[in-house]
Amino acid sequence: MKKTLFLHPPSFDGFDGGAGSRYQARREIRSFWFPTWLAQPAALVPESRLIDAPPAGIGLDAVLGVAGEYEQVVMHTSSPSFASDAKVAAALKDANPRLSIGFVGAKVAVQPEESLRDAPAVDWVARNEFDFTVKEVAEGRDFDAIDGLSFRDGAGRIAHNRDRAILEDMDRLPFVTEVYKRDLRIEDYFIGYLKHPYISLYTGRGCKSRCTFCLWPQTVGGHRYRVRSTAHVIEEIRLAKSYFPEVREFFFDDDTFTDNLPRAEAIARELGKLGVTWSCNAKANVPRETLKVLKDNGLRLLLVGYESGNQQILHNIKKGMRIEVAKRFSRDCRELGITIHGTFILGLPGETKETIEETVRFALEVNPHTLQVSLAAPYPGTELYQQAVENGWLDTAHAELVDAHGIQIAPLHYPHLTHTEMFDNVEAFYRRFYFRAPKIAAIVGEMLTSPQMMMRRLREGREFFQFLRERRAQKAA
Repeated sequence: MKKTLFLHPPSFDGFDGGAGSRYQARREIRSFWFPTWLAQPAALVPESRLIDAPPAGIGLDAVLGVAGEYEQVVMHTSSPSFASDAKVAAALKDANPRLSIGFVGAKVAVQPEESLRDAPAVDWVARNEFDFTVKEVAEGRDFDAIDGLSFRDGAGRIAHNRDRAILEDMDRLPFVTEVYKRDLRIEDYFIGYLKHPYISLYTGRGCKSRCTFCLWPQTVGGHRYRVRSTAHVIEEIRLAKSYFPEVREFFFDDDTFTDNLPRAEAIARELGKLGVTWSCNAKANVPRETLKVLKDNGLRLLLVGYESGNQQILHNIKKGMRIEVAKRFSRDCRELGITIHGTFILGLPGETKETIEETVRFALEVNPHTLQVSLAAPYPGTELYQQAVENGWLDTAHAELVDAHGIQIAPLHYPHLTHTEMFDNVEAFYRRFYFRAPKIAAIVGEMLTSPQMMMRRLREGREFFQFLRERRAQKAA
């Protein structure tokens, strides 16, 4: 077994691009997701180590010092961070020419040839669902015998093996909690709408929805929701509770945990017996009776992708959601005492100044506790990317998705809506939602109930206004 270092490399300051983030960029409020996709193969490789450099504040010099102790480095990369990650790989190879370097992640899953061409220091990339591909590489198997692998052969030519069969028995995957305990400091991970400290993990992979913009189902996870057994999930939660008694909330980061309602209810009932507080991703169509079961068994918050308040845009992106259903769902959550963090996207196909206004009014009506406003990001491998290329919506000057500081840019434009108009409307959206007397009163009331919450919200407010200043500077430049 090759001595293997798993690495989320240092990148832009505050960059959350790890193998658990939904989109790779610096956030409005400094946030870090657990590197779950990287921790999973790390759990399969004995005596490995995982370094998640950005949240741990580890720079390149420190990484170079540690990497010298290993035979192989497996790095997670993304489209926004790829150029930076390729430089890290080159620095690692310069320091130790015998080091084998592999890349994993959605970027290399859909662009293996281009990735190997553009990162000469990288020896191989693992495509699609890469856990067991990486394990077999670490075992020292011949590259040409490993499904799902693209690599440089002895002559330096790029070769691509056949795809790896999708994993069906999800209980074959070991617990990521073991890697979290061994290699991470959980206090380094925080999300504004989750209790701190929190832990996130997956209970399944894949999503049956067909949203054209969504990265993971179209590149790595697939469109079938493959799940771990309820017993397997609960066993890991018990273990996590024993390892991390300080954890205040568990987050299930499945693309859509509520895709399988009977299973969601079954897991909830077991979580209720353990007395844990938990949250998850959900679509805005969960029936009230299921919501009540979840709430009665410890559910605190749902992360809901509303995306837009315009029905035609939701049709355009194949969201499979109706506005009226989303409104009823939101009312049910409010009445049952379930908190919602809502996410919205500006610049999706069909967007106009009028539809942006419609989305803002919709957000004010459903009134989630907190929200996130993103710009439409056409990641390679998604249907949105293909549409953008075919229709001329994507400028090559904006194809990196983030600027030189890791802040998300507006990569799409339309004849009737410019980059600048979409970029400006993100800040306007935030201001209209948060700078309302009722919302300000709710935030202040929340702060007054807890000194810890007071300090946290003050810090987040400071970061938010700093982020807005940086966006204005980006625009001026």
